[in-house]
Amino acid sequence: MPRRCCRRRVGWIPSWSVFRPSQGEPAKLDADHQVVLTLDELEAIRLADLEGLYHEQAAERMGISRATFGRILELARRKVADALVGGKVIRVEEGHVEVIAMRKFLCSQCGHTWEVPYGIARPAACPQCGSAAIHRHPSDRGGPGMRGGWG
Repeated sequence: MPRRCCRRRVGWIPSWSVFRPSQGEPAKLDADHQVVLTLDELEAIRLADLEGLYHEQAAERMGISRATFGRILELARRKVADALVGGKVIRVEEGHVEVIAMRKFLCSQCGHTWEVPYGIARPAACPQCGSAAIHRHPSDRGGPGMRGGWG
């Protein structure tokens, strides 16, 4: 009997659920012309390929082992490659995940922006230039009437 799958943490949910090729014949949504990507697979690609995190760091953020992260990432990359090469639709499904809130920071020195999950200490320096002149990103500060906002 296989082990029960633990919930994987994701820090982002896309605003879209279907990604279609824009050229060629209209994409079909039957099983032969689509690839199903789960949210944890999409998160693994986001953390490793978009944010450039090492597998150990990304696995910690998702609350899984490094080996499990590697397997998820390998499967996700294979699915995306299949969709790109075959001109298939990518459909994103929820899977067994929990969404974690993120805080966004901005470096005053170099302008770099990055996200850190809640529950992790405030960064001491910018990961790009090492400057200590970092602040919460303006879009992440709240607004009038919000706790921590202006007014």
